[in-house]
Amino acid sequence: MQDSVLTQVLLPAILAVIMFGMGLSLTRADFSRLWQTPKPIFVGLVGQILLLPILAWGIAVLFNLPAELAIGLMILAACPGGTTSNVISQLARANLALSVSLTAVTTLICVFTTPWIIQFAIQQFAADQVQSFSLLNTSLGLMLLTLLPVILGIAFRARWEQRALAIEGIFRKISLLFMVALIIAIVIQEIDMLLASFDQIFWATLVLNFAAIATGVWLAKLTGLALPEKVTLGIEVGIQNASMAILIAITFLSNPAYATSAGVYGVTMYIGAV
Repeated sequence: MQDSVLTQVLLPAILAVIMFGMGLSLTRADFSRLWQTPKPIFVGLVGQILLLPILAWGIAVLFNLPAELAIGLMILAACPGGTTSNVISQLARANLALSVSLTAVTTLICVFTTPWIIQFAIQQFAADQVQSFSLLNTSLGLMLLTLLPVILGIAFRARWEQRALAIEGIFRKISLLFMVALIIAIVIQEIDMLLASFDQIFWATLVLNFAAIATGVWLAKLTGLALPEKVTLGIEVGIQNASMAILIAITFLSNPAYATSAGVYGVTMYIGAV
């Protein structure tokens, strides 16, 4: 999957469309809850932004993952859940308002934290390899492809709420189909690496998912939150945005091998969620 119109134009455009769809599910009230009920949101941010990358790093070291898979696992940990976690929270009858608010806040924050986590991963696992990575370009790219479409989606809903609610489901279906298509493409592209390392990466992503869910629940219990918040934080910390991780690997880093971890995780995350 070399640099092409597909990787440099089409895939980023599709990610922007997906993020616009995420914006359609958000309102200004989702952000204002940060000030109204800050405790559960702060606890969730600690789990997602701080502890999850540490977990991913520890699991990569524990399983002695090849550099490409280890970096891919760290990229995945740097991409908060998105609308998938919101849907699972709704099905689990968790605190949906908290789930959506965390999605809103982490979408803003990860524009700045994700590039730093990626840089750390490359330095840790591939310091001896030539890497073309720019903190500034990655941050600007994430702003353009994630933050701006989300803001436009929020603005669209604020102006045409009924129309936004009517088409939001379409964007969720596009997101799911897009992730499935990407996973299939990665399997085809990286079949040799996948076959050689499947045992490692399958169990590594599964352990990450279960450990992240347990971390979210543990944080909620430690801080005295109620059961719905425990379930919500378990889901929010445990479910990552595999589509975004895949796009970062393919488009920003031009290395489809980094996307293998996210591709496998796109399947294993539903095991933990169940």
